[in-house]
Amino acid sequence: MDLQKQDLQTPGAPAGSEFRASDAERDRIADILHDALAEGRLTADEHAERVDGVLRAKTVGELEVFIRDLPAAHRRGPAAMPAPAPYRPTAGAIPMDPDDNVVAVFSGAVRKGRRRAGRRIHAYAIFGSVEIDLSEALFDHQQVVIKSFAVFGSVDIRVPENVSLRGMGGGVLGSFEVDTLDSSEPEAPVVYVDGWAVLGSVEARPKRGRFVADILDRVQRKVDKGLRKHLDH
Repeated sequence: MDLQKQDLQTPGAPAGSEFRASDAERDRIADILHDALAEGRLTADEHAERVDGVLRAKTVGELEVFIRDLPAAHRRGPAAMPAPAPYRPTAGAIPMDPDDNVVAVFSGAVRKGRRRAGRRIHAYAIFGSVEIDLSEALFDHQQVVIKSFAVFGSVDIRVPENVSLRGMGGGVLGSFEVDTLDSSEPEAPVVYVDGWAVLGSVEARPKRGRFVADILDRVQRKVDKGLRKHLDH
């Protein structure tokens, strides 16, 4: 697309233009294109071409190219930063009984792969090791609590990079480490890691290169629905 090629060759790109684009930012650009089509500023073919480019764009700078010649892009102020995820789950949102118990006593236990993540998971590592890998999990709920107890053992938790991650536990002569993570997606799941490490370790951090595909699918379905609506119109 000529408009995109011209912009990418322009020196002195604005600060932040090389940041990786989030799905919320793609959705914002798609909404502007949606309005431009309704106002008659874009033809159906131009709109379809630009929406396709939005879905393929990798950086914020590439996204802004597709609305640079539209008045709405210059009327909008800076995009509001998403509110950080709360440090405690919503009262009453998480059941008291676990959906899954992962127990390792003088042994090892693993939960990983393409599986549904329950709202509450209990992990017990007593002279053993537990691995919970949610990097490929399907999240049906926005809030997930992992209650972890490591006694002379270890609990190792991995989450996708585009969720929010919070730690609420502690250690007694042990290590309880949770890498706090804030997603740019307001609808992204929040994983709360709670519990204790007694002469053991509990560790939770994002797994590089892994993302919750469900969020991306929802955004793309929304864009496709808007495109079909206006093309039919």
